[in-house]
Amino acid sequence: MFYDLFLRFLDHTNLVVTALTACAIIYTRSAGVAYFSAGALACTVTVKILKLALHQARPVQTTRYRQKQSYGMPSTHSATITFYGTYIPMACAWLPLHPSLPEGSLFRTLVMLVTFPWAFTVPGSRIWLGHHTTAQVVVGCAYGFIFACMWFSLWTLGLNALGKIVEDLVRVYIG
Repeated sequence: MFYDLFLRFLDHTNLVVTALTACAIIYTRSAGVAYFSAGALACTVTVKILKLALHQARPVQTTRYRQKQSYGMPSTHSATITFYGTYIPMACAWLPLHPSLPEGSLFRTLVMLVTFPWAFTVPGSRIWLGHHTTAQVVVGCAYGFIFACMWFSLWTLGLNALGKIVEDLVRVYIG
């Protein structure tokens, strides 16, 4: 029973991740968090475009979970959660904490203790649920990893300066 509930949760993890991301944006009002979120969305959209170009079917559904109607290569869930699982640890390791967040290494450690298991479990669940083949998940994970590294590099190579300007404007006009 627990396993079924766990798989059902993993099947809808995109809703949980989206809600948590929205809460992080609203709570922090951080340009860095908004930029990260835009990167996750861009990763998702580009994977969906790639799926349309590749036209690779999903595996025939052998579990009792619903058959997905879109193409399977690469796995969007795997790409997006790997984006999270790559970008967040890099941010925890190399970026300063936003003033709205608790200071210290404990917060960074807790964030990674939540992020890593989720980032490893969700891609596996796509196979367990019968939504994707192993190859579709591996390609999705590779895509998410590469996309996160590129997105993080753009931020650290200069877009963070623009982010500070945006944050200052938000602080002036919204508070």
